[in-house]
Amino acid sequence: MSSSPHSSSAADRFPWGGLIALAVASFFSISGEMLPTGLLPQMGADLHVSESSVGLLVSVFAFTVVFTSTILTHLLSRIPRHRLLVGLIVVIAIGAIGTALAPSYGVLVAARILGGLAHGVFWAICGAYAAHLVPREQVGKALAVSSSGGTLAFVLGVPLGTALGQAVGWRWAFGILAVLMVGGALLVWRLLPDVGSGADDAETLRQEYSDAATGATPIGPGALATGSIPIIRDAQARADAVRRETPDPSTLGVVFSCVTTGIFMVGHYALYTYVAPFLTQTSGLSDQALSIALFAYGIAGAAGLLLVGWVLGRRTGLTIPVAMVLSILTVVALLLLEGRAAPSFAVFVILGITFGVLPPLLQIRLLERAPARIRDLASSFYTASFNAGIGAGALVGGIVLSGVGLGALPVVDASIAAVMLVATLVSDRVLVQRHRRRHLPAR
Repeated sequence: MSSSPHSSSAADRFPWGGLIALAVASFFSISGEMLPTGLLPQMGADLHVSESSVGLLVSVFAFTVVFTSTILTHLLSRIPRHRLLVGLIVVIAIGAIGTALAPSYGVLVAARILGGLAHGVFWAICGAYAAHLVPREQVGKALAVSSSGGTLAFVLGVPLGTALGQAVGWRWAFGILAVLMVGGALLVWRLLPDVGSGADDAETLRQEYSDAATGATPIGPGALATGSIPIIRDAQARADAVRRETPDPSTLGVVFSCVTTGIFMVGHYALYTYVAPFLTQTSGLSDQALSIALFAYGIAGAAGLLLVGWVLGRRTGLTIPVAMVLSILTVVALLLLEGRAAPSFAVFVILGITFGVLPPLLQIRLLERAPARIRDLASSFYTASFNAGIGAGALVGGIVLSGVGLGALPVVDASIAAVMLVATLVSDRVLVQRHRRRHLPAR
């Protein structure tokens, strides 16, 4: 009998080096995607375009990921995955260099498209690659390590990149990021174990990616690896608890979760994409205070992620609506506190907690609802809906900014969040009722 790829000695050695290298590369990739949100004023002034046009760079990148990642992943499936990952990171770095050197807005858009093409494929295979390196009982741990870079990029990468751009200029910020990406590629090349050719291992990778999702481990940008159901020692008691508290997994539940996630992110990124000019021009923060505010926002987001792992991830039916209400209240407060820098700073930090909490909670809820046979597909739909929300949010925000002004962005965010709050409560009720009808005792 042939040995398993995860036998004896492989099982004894957890591949920390390779997984950390993946996390580092993920951190730089996501940071590059979102960095324009913190440097809108500088980029717009240098390129002689409006801030809304610069915000559309986020849309270009995100929509490139949404529309090309699946087909490109299929077309590149026969390239050995280790070599492919290294090459993808290098291409993302080339996109960042192109951004730094772009002489015009058109060239900048082309550089963003190039980066988005590689970024989508990178994220499509990153989670499965990590799962392939370890025995199945360690898949959740491996994904927690490899996906941590993407999580930290959302909450810390943008503030650090913004501070760097304000200190040395936005072009230098992207240039330095490109150099760091090349360093990440070298780390992946040297530290990440090879798993063979993509064609030979595709089925195994798909199965282990599915196993990872089956363990309720979120995968992808903005995700936090965490168990979604409390551990109950007695197997029958655990099954009964799940049956009582959670509606049956269903395709309809997956659809509800993806739609809610995508539309909620439209509202959030309509404001967040243009948060730098909003905080400086509307809230009254100085450029120096902006960097501090973004960094504090990131720290608050990291704290929110920890709360999900410790407490909030166990009762998503309650914690998601509560987090949405908090998000609405903080955004409305930003609107009402126009021109008052100190309280706006504090409210913005609270908003950071809600964004640290909501994406992983929404993904946990998705995986709770997804039938086992489609959990891997459901996770990919979540990533697509998340990126579609980012791109559409930046687009909607740019239109509102050009037509109405910065002050209308919180109204858009709060309105969409309020609609999604109602939709979440209604969809939960629908799923619970379906669940009860299925489990009514026979007469």
